[in-house]
Amino acid sequence: MSKTLVLAEKPSVGRELARVLGCGRGADGYAEGARYVVTWALGHLVTLADPEAYDPKYKKWNMDDLPMLPEKMKTVVIKETGKQFRTVQALMRRGDIDELIIATDAGREGELVARWIMEKAGWRGRTKRLWISSQTDKAIKEGFEKLRSASEYDDLYLSALSRSQADWLVGLNVTRALTCRYGASLSAGRVQTPTLAMLVAREEEIKNFVPKPYWTVQAKSKSFTVTRRDKNGQARIFDKETALRIAEKLSGNKAIAVKVERTYKNTPPPAAYDLTELQRDANKKYAYTAKETLSLMQSLYETHKVLTYPRTDSRYISDDVVPTLPERLSAMRFGAYAQTVSAILKARPLQTRFIVNNAKVTDHHAIIPTEEPPDTMRMSGAEMNIYDLVARRFMAVLMPPYEYEELKLTFS
Repeated sequence: MSKTLVLAEKPSVGRELARVLGCGRGADGYAEGARYVVTWALGHLVTLADPEAYDPKYKKWNMDDLPMLPEKMKTVVIKETGKQFRTVQALMRRGDIDELIIATDAGREGELVARWIMEKAGWRGRTKRLWISSQTDKAIKEGFEKLRSASEYDDLYLSALSRSQADWLVGLNVTRALTCRYGASLSAGRVQTPTLAMLVAREEEIKNFVPKPYWTVQAKSKSFTVTRRDKNGQARIFDKETALRIAEKLSGNKAIAVKVERTYKNTPPPAAYDLTELQRDANKKYAYTAKETLSLMQSLYETHKVLTYPRTDSRYISDDVVPTLPERLSAMRFGAYAQTVSAILKARPLQTRFIVNNAKVTDHHAIIPTEEPPDTMRMSGAEMNIYDLVARRFMAVLMPPYEYEELKLTFS
């Protein structure tokens, strides 16, 4: 009987998939069941070849040999993980394997991991794609029921390939050029160098900024403070003597209210988290680095299965996720969240206008809780902090706007 090979990105994810798919027979580098064989990479097993693979002269760094522009970029098996690559290759060549399911991370880099392995191993068979945003048993089962053709993700692979080749062409050429030119170990990169340039430019602005003192004139009452403004609405006065003269002239006089403006306003809730916004808030509140936050998110996604896919740039969800919201909220009905969750669930239908936007969902929707109730006893304090940020933002975005009245008084 023919079997289907499932290729995951990491051993931990591979073993979870194997458990859900009933692959109980473990082996070195894979797990097997009646219908599926699940194997995994160790991150990248294949990478772009070093310059010397194109020409031995590139072993020596020489300005005269630059730029290095191969006609066709080569890939090589990474030596440190060569054993696992050979395991995956052998499985792809097994006579009873007639289909491959790409189950690497559902993103650009995950697509590149799988495609390079397939290309290097010589896979030519039928290929499908597992595309899921959470690692719960339910999500995995539903994902395998809705497998897509791998060709739907060709553009994603080409995007990742272009990025990787650009990193090679820019990084290796410019790094060698700088090092040869200045006789020092200098590095450059497609992202690193322009980002550094932005930081340097901003630092120069800060260094060259010349502060200019200014004064304001204010009148204080028991319940509010009035700020004096000129005809142009400007409160700042850059001459101290002028400010003192105005203050002295106004002192002891009565102020007459000439205009009262009442404006009813509302502020919508903040959008759900994408990775960048979450990293920013985690740094602000807990001083976690971007790398630490991503690592914690990865653990909450893969190990605890309580949050959705972390590497997303979207802050919205699509229509098809809406029916799952009550179950996701119910999984959060504990501790400090219980009362708020109950209030949100009670006020049906759910307020989804600030979280649903199909046009702004690309590969993955926003980071939100899954339907899996958290086992807080198994989570570290840092993991709980990140979960708390996402949980509170998720509840906030399902609430109505904050309404208030703004009162503006103008005095003469």
